[in-house]
Amino acid sequence: MSVALPPLRITRLMLHASVLGWLMVIVYAAAQGLDGPDPIKALVLSSGETALMLLFGSLLITPFRQILGVPSLVALRRPLGLWAFALATLHLLIFAHGYLGWQLSLLLEELKERPYILVGSLAWILLVPLVVTSTRGWQRSLGPKWKRLHALVYLVGCLVCAHIIWQVRSDWIEAGIYTLIYVLILGSRYRKGLIFRLSR
Repeated sequence: MSVALPPLRITRLMLHASVLGWLMVIVYAAAQGLDGPDPIKALVLSSGETALMLLFGSLLITPFRQILGVPSLVALRRPLGLWAFALATLHLLIFAHGYLGWQLSLLLEELKERPYILVGSLAWILLVPLVVTSTRGWQRSLGPKWKRLHALVYLVGCLVCAHIIWQVRSDWIEAGIYTLIYVLILGSRYRKGLIFRLSR
């Protein structure tokens, strides 16, 4: 199956506009109290969930380009990944400012009581070298090592799922859905796209 898409430049602009628009929506909703009386909590949750969806979106590019028969979709993987990192960074900054007040002692206390924070932070740290080396120049410089380095994104996905599951206390549905989606993504990657071969 082959699908006709707009020119790549237009598709990229649509992607950037969509993410920026959504970012404005979640900030407005938090500021107006539409997500509850705690705007900091709303922003932390919204930015984290958006980062997760963008990360999943970047990982879904490969199976989607196989399904749709559009090899040029691979060009969207980098902007999706960069936006995922940007939202994850925003998620981290809002938490550090709104909940910790940039106090190291308070951070250490939180890590003892909520170790899932450490798992999420580790996921962010692992994203840093992937973002730095995401350019074509780095890809040429690293050669075959580039793919091995960027395979760390799958470990990041596992850590993010653990970060979500670990902090759930009662409502497991959302965490379960995210984890199931990630399991399917891993299946599409490591079983040669068997799950997503819908065109046959």
